[in-house]
Amino acid sequence: MADRLTQLQDAVNQQAENFCNSVGILQQYATPSPFPGFEKPVGKTAIPEPSEDYAALFAKLIARTAKDIDVLIDSLPNEESSLELQLASLQKLEADNQESAAKLNEVVHKGGELLQQIQNALQEIAQAQLQSQELESSMASS
Repeated sequence: MADRLTQLQDAVNQQAENFCNSVGILQQYATPSPFPGFEKPVGKTAIPEPSEDYAALFAKLIARTAKDIDVLIDSLPNEESSLELQLASLQKLEADNQESAAKLNEVVHKGGELLQQIQNALQEIAQAQLQSQELESSMASS
């Protein structure tokens, strides 16, 4: 998953796209405003009515993206977070990492022991099958 700054940049880009698309819809479906003295008299052109409520749709998209941006900004470290606090946090993470690595090594070691036991058991089974086959063949030949 992307880091918080990348997520924030993606959300800002999404918001810009929402604004662009909403302006495009406005340009497509809004009725032209007359400017007296600046336009030539032309017959009225019919502007198709939108089949969806684009205003409500884009209002929801813009509001939701703005809320996402606020959440992402709030999750960023603030200026009050001192270097000492950040170092303490990193040291705790390092200690947790070392503890997890020790547990992983222990699990790997136990897994190796179990694998060896399984291989030994399989070898004993194979040996017993060979002895059984040899005994059957010697009994059949007698």
